[in-house]
Amino acid sequence: MSADAAATVLAPVLGELRSICDFGPVTGNLDELPDIDLLVTGWGCPPITAAALERLPSLKAVVHTAGSVKGFVTDACWERGIAVSSAAAANALPVAEYTVAMILLSGKRVLERARDYKATQRIGHYDIPPAVGNYGATIGILSASMIGRRVIELLRPHDFHVLVHDPFVTEVDGAESVGLAELFARSDVVSVHTPLLPETTGLVSRELLGLLRDDAVLINTARGAIVDQDALAVEAGRIRAVLDVTDPEVLPADHPLWRNENVLITPHLAGSQGNEWVRLARHAVAEVRRWAAGQPFSTPVSAERRERIA
Repeated sequence: MSADAAATVLAPVLGELRSICDFGPVTGNLDELPDIDLLVTGWGCPPITAAALERLPSLKAVVHTAGSVKGFVTDACWERGIAVSSAAAANALPVAEYTVAMILLSGKRVLERARDYKATQRIGHYDIPPAVGNYGATIGILSASMIGRRVIELLRPHDFHVLVHDPFVTEVDGAESVGLAELFARSDVVSVHTPLLPETTGLVSRELLGLLRDDAVLINTARGAIVDQDALAVEAGRIRAVLDVTDPEVLPADHPLWRNENVLITPHLAGSQGNEWVRLARHAVAEVRRWAAGQPFSTPVSAERRERIA
């Protein structure tokens, strides 16, 4: 992983890792590594290519301290039989928590009403439109992915009706499975959790955005390219949006989404940050401990899944 990632994520558990195995050095350069049996990776890790593997003939396992391994664990790793583990499940929780928080805040129009309150310094309880609030709202989850399912789980205690669309899943506990167009037409909030694949690039199109009812909310914590941002910039006068990811990241300073009061853009902060990195580090320790004891990983990433992962 990069030196910065190592300092922030692994620092609290380096002692534990060194008690399990001969762990080190911490570096962001694969060329600097001696021949090793296991590699702990994180954000900023260079691709583990066939050429890199030639310099690491003893490598048998990779433990990733973040979510997606796409982009640095290459086919060469699986072809050589290297076991791969990811902390995607651990990283899914803060993303799901962020999503649920934004669903609840948007239902109460918290940001808009706080802005109005600051401008008018007036409290009005009885002139609130009946659409404001979270009781009985319909929440649409786009993709029954690991994060999508976690969001559905966290929504259970609330008085929501939850819809889900996933072309590969016909039934999800806690949600009504519907078609893609129906998801957008019926939902007060649509939350995007699909991986970025060739077939999902631009999936949230002008047509689908046009199906959203007035004042509905689109939340995207997945990948910016899944949403047609030019279409969203047009529709955002009628609907609202919460974007934790954009394409590109960061948007150009003159992009109209920056100037739209119906759009909240956050700096890709839904995933693990701050003390949440400790959860990722402890997951890595647990996986290294299992591997050192000759046990399989608890969260393996198989070659069969590599085409569908985020």
